[in-house]
Amino acid sequence: MSVEITPGTMALAQWRAIYFGEAAYLDTACLPAVQAAAAVIARIVGQDAAVYGVNTGFGKLASVRIAPSDLVQLQRNIVLSHAAGIGKPMSAPVARLMMALKIASLGRGASGIREETLLLLDAMLRQDLIPLVPEQGSVGASGDLAPLAHMTAAMIGVGHILDTDGVPQPADDMLRQAGLSPVILVAKEGLALLNGTQFSTAQALAGLFEAERVFAASLVAGALSVEAARGSDTPFDPRIHALRGHRGQAEVAGALGALVRGSAIRESHRTDDPRVQDPYCLRCQPQVMGAVLDLLRQAGTTLGIEANAVSDNPLIVTNDEVLSGGNFHAEPVAFAADMIAMAICEIGSISERRTAMLVDPALSGLPAFLTPRPGLNSGFMIPQVTAAALVSENRQRAMPASVDSIPTSANQEDHVSMAAHGARRLMPMAANAAGVVAIETLAAAQGCDFLAPLCSSAALEAVRAAVREQVPTLDDDRYFHPDIEAALALVQSGVLETVVVASGIALPGVAA
Repeated sequence: MSVEITPGTMALAQWRAIYFGEAAYLDTACLPAVQAAAAVIARIVGQDAAVYGVNTGFGKLASVRIAPSDLVQLQRNIVLSHAAGIGKPMSAPVARLMMALKIASLGRGASGIREETLLLLDAMLRQDLIPLVPEQGSVGASGDLAPLAHMTAAMIGVGHILDTDGVPQPADDMLRQAGLSPVILVAKEGLALLNGTQFSTAQALAGLFEAERVFAASLVAGALSVEAARGSDTPFDPRIHALRGHRGQAEVAGALGALVRGSAIRESHRTDDPRVQDPYCLRCQPQVMGAVLDLLRQAGTTLGIEANAVSDNPLIVTNDEVLSGGNFHAEPVAFAADMIAMAICEIGSISERRTAMLVDPALSGLPAFLTPRPGLNSGFMIPQVTAAALVSENRQRAMPASVDSIPTSANQEDHVSMAAHGARRLMPMAANAAGVVAIETLAAAQGCDFLAPLCSSAALEAVRAAVREQVPTLDDDRYFHPDIEAALALVQSGVLETVVVASGIALPGVAA
């Protein structure tokens, strides 16, 4: 399968498919609009009026007029001077997504680049010619200048492109081997390629999609923990959630109720359970995880709009009018990234509390630290510590990025969004949360093992079987790291959600 990039009309699900590896290509129906905007720029070049980014300097140097004979050099210079990133390279999936987002933005026909320039970027995406782009260096306005400059540098044959093994190779060599030629940028093209929020948006979308997978796995782990702790399904009664009215809460409650439905474990203690109410980490899952879901969806709405936006400057709005504004300011992306960070933090936080509850015999009624011979064995004592460490790290990373601003460009660009690193932290945070959920999944499966021969629901028994295919029951202590890694792979790959869906239960998601 492949995704056709239709500028201005892409759905979140299509961006998700591109991120997870689907091939992508430009819908060429947009090319007449692209050609018309390029013609406007060509006419301006032949006139005497000063237009920012076309025949002037950039940023604080906007008042400097550039001679027509220097316009090609101007566009090359902006790429070379702005390719000032630092740090580790973007991952290839996120870099591919950034390229697709830039193609969609330029394809709207408001940026003034030529057809051949846009088609070169499209050809690079089609052939997986992924530029090496350092992750650090953008403040989220005036656009993601440094990262996008590194992307553009590869288009002019400068810098590096990753080969099929992920090894950086000279960009001009890689283009030549693919039958492509570096582009010579003309008026406005360098600025159009560098200006925009595509780096921040790609990072935020990747974080959202990873968070969505961890969210689904956390619902499964949470239901399994309810079973291991012999908790009640009463808190999932839809009548409770109808009285509050939050969509996410109701959907999470419905999913959790479906996951435990038909459980022999639940039936075994329905009438003789001395506990009046379960701890919040079990009982309040619909309220917490439902709020997480609503927040992720709100962030997804913002990012879906931004992904279809034109966010460079200036913009061609009619056949003879170019307007200078500030669509490159990534404040919406920064706010969305901050929301996703909070949501990821809470997914891990409540999951760790369930693991802590399961290893405590006073709360769970299970053997201490989920080992049949506590004392001689430590069981799940330290995996819970690991989960606590990951949760603490995520709490520190969840500090809002959008509230920070450092003026740049000699105070011409005096308020910035910090969207880039606000979005860039999301994938490591999602990985941390996945580790926490993986540990809970192992602990919950171990807890259910102590309740044999009683079985859980068909869906959760299928999940437990999938876990046990990779990780056997923990009898005596063994080298624990491979067990956690195997469970982490199940969480991050979406296998747990797939197993549940195969049983006939649909888990609520973010990106439709």
